[in-house]
Amino acid sequence: MAQVASASSAAAAASNSSLRRLRTVIRGAVQGVGFRPFVYRLATELGLRGWITNSGQGVFIEVDGHEPALRQFLTRLERDKPAISYIQSIESSFLDPGGFTRFEIRESIVGEKTALILPDLATCPDCLREINDPRDRRYRYPFTNCTNCGPRFSIIESLPYDRPNTTMKKFVMCVQCSREYHTPEDRRFHAQPNACPECGPHLELWSAAGDVLAVHDDALVAAAEAIRREQVVAVKGLGGFHLMVDARNEDAVKRLRQRKGREEKPFALMYPSFAVVRAHCELSPCEQRLLRSPESPIVLLRRRSTGVNLAQSIAPRNAYLGVMLPYTPLHHLLMAKLHFPVVATSGNLSDEPICTDEHEALRRLHGIADLFLVHDRPILRHVDDSIVREIAGRELVLRRARGFAPLPVQLPGDCPSLLAVGAHQKNTVASSVERQVFISQHIGDLETSQSSEAFQHVIASFRELYELRPQAIACDLHPGYSSTQYALESGEPVIAVQHHYAHVLSCMAENDLPPPVLGISWDGTGYGTDGTIWGGEFLRVGERSFTRVAHLRTFALPGGDKAVREPRRVALALLYEVFGTIAFDMGHLEPVRAFSPGELRVLRGMLEKQVNTPITSSAGRLFDAVASLIGLRQVCSFEGQAAMELEFAIGGTFCEESYPFEVHDRDGHLILDWEPMLRAIVEDPGDGSVPRKFHNTLVCMMVAVAERLGEPKIVLTGGCFQNKYLTETAVRHLSSAGFQPYWHQRVPPNDGGISLGQIAAAAIQIAQE
Repeated sequence: MAQVASASSAAAAASNSSLRRLRTVIRGAVQGVGFRPFVYRLATELGLRGWITNSGQGVFIEVDGHEPALRQFLTRLERDKPAISYIQSIESSFLDPGGFTRFEIRESIVGEKTALILPDLATCPDCLREINDPRDRRYRYPFTNCTNCGPRFSIIESLPYDRPNTTMKKFVMCVQCSREYHTPEDRRFHAQPNACPECGPHLELWSAAGDVLAVHDDALVAAAEAIRREQVVAVKGLGGFHLMVDARNEDAVKRLRQRKGREEKPFALMYPSFAVVRAHCELSPCEQRLLRSPESPIVLLRRRSTGVNLAQSIAPRNAYLGVMLPYTPLHHLLMAKLHFPVVATSGNLSDEPICTDEHEALRRLHGIADLFLVHDRPILRHVDDSIVREIAGRELVLRRARGFAPLPVQLPGDCPSLLAVGAHQKNTVASSVERQVFISQHIGDLETSQSSEAFQHVIASFRELYELRPQAIACDLHPGYSSTQYALESGEPVIAVQHHYAHVLSCMAENDLPPPVLGISWDGTGYGTDGTIWGGEFLRVGERSFTRVAHLRTFALPGGDKAVREPRRVALALLYEVFGTIAFDMGHLEPVRAFSPGELRVLRGMLEKQVNTPITSSAGRLFDAVASLIGLRQVCSFEGQAAMELEFAIGGTFCEESYPFEVHDRDGHLILDWEPMLRAIVEDPGDGSVPRKFHNTLVCMMVAVAERLGEPKIVLTGGCFQNKYLTETAVRHLSSAGFQPYWHQRVPPNDGGISLGQIAAAAIQIAQE
């Protein structure tokens, strides 16, 4: 049995030995400021080959080089750029090399600007300086912005992006703001949300009953004091409300958990400064860049083991903290008053979309928030905070929202006008306009009437913004998904796309990767073409479709959806599959002990009679079962909890071993049999090495299938590849075995990326008709 080496060393070591291409699109004040000569000198200094050009959509750069040099290039683009320039957004992806022989400045691309809507952008240094300068007329003004920063996507009603087409139309600019707006040399020239204390939005602090307690700066100061006094304050920000409490105070955090109905799922944190983040968390150069980027996402950072003064219930049993820095003037001013980290979680009840309107917030957050810090700038569309994690030296977007949406992914050729309505969980929708696919902000799980309303609102918004008249609507193959039902009831042509095929196409699209590929698509649940629940799939994707060439051995889920929430049920089902009815007498095992005798009798009957026991090949459920077997988690309070805890349980243990498994060939279709692994785990001496050995075994399975099938390009996709150890180890060992692995970067590997894959699949089908 092949062994898997530790993945804690340089995770991208294998890919570093070969050339890669870095594609970068930069938008902002980067034209006519010496930006192209700067890039030419930087690329030449680093020995990179490629090109740079200007266009109506921004500055486009493609360079070939080794990954360390490309990452240095990306860091220095922002750090060393010309002083007069400003980067609003920077999109980068690592792709296959382009075969360039030198670096050149290409002629500008002449043409009209596309109808591109920028995301909401973090406060720029110039605006930050102004709000902290007592001599400036915008001193301590929480809605300061310019052309380089501020709200965009959250306030635009229709194109073109002019003030009358935004929610700022209700605020008439004063003489000074109007002068700035109409002066070409001013950085606020045509800054649509331009405002000042004289003419713009203002703050109020409301009681839970909606009474005004304070206004303007006094409201902000009073809100800060309330947070110091352990109160829960709902703060209306850029794309919705945050619920904020003192992150150091255990009682305050527990109180928020109880009120919000959020038992254990980690809370996001907002820190007052980069220096405090560095004191609490380990930081790589990539993570530092992400924290300070214009996108300003939540970045998952490994917490330091000592010297971190935070409430234990912030992120129970979690090695990481979700950290962001202030990204609006309001947040900067509030955090400057506090000087300590706060919980900054979405202003909603669990499974509901984030609140955007102050009157709606009074109703929906009643009983959760003690006070409401509100303002009168309307938020047209909800935009959550994005979540990013570094994997293999690159950024991996886990939730694509503020700062990223709705920037497009470009397809290799023109695409018909299409609408994709995504999956049921972590829903996003997408639309295609020529070669560009615009992916919406994160909508969430379509479990409640409020989330369904938000879903339909986003679709209506996309139809209006892009004047969308879709040739067809692409949806998931699962007939029970709310998104699928929407498509079927729309009266428009529908193209149903298999879930895991959409995952693979999504990763291929953002990696600019043509077929054929072998897609390893692993997640929790996806409706298969055979009517069973898929989730541990190997798909060979060609020009026209896909073939399911391998999968994990199937097993039963006693109780269906209930088994998804209870890893102990999955573990018991696997034990029954291997040991038969003896499994119910194995009282020394954690999942068996987790049930009462009566519960065991019911489950035994279900499994023996195959009643309410759907069949699955899910890799995600395999993670759940192992977490249960070793006593980590028997019942989950949020989706993916057991798998997360199994990853974190790897910790600093070192083990190169993996468990045995078998590969069965059934007429050319491969079945990966986990039974030998399960038997070994049951007999494991319990030295803490099970989590690492389990992950290592999964990687061995991937390599084994890849070697049997011989497809050189391997795509890693699906929710399981949010796992840092699994992804980095797979990348390294597939590379060592001579394969070229690809994984996600700016589109989520989870179901948030499904809508992009649905667009790609629908375009392929229409091209064949």
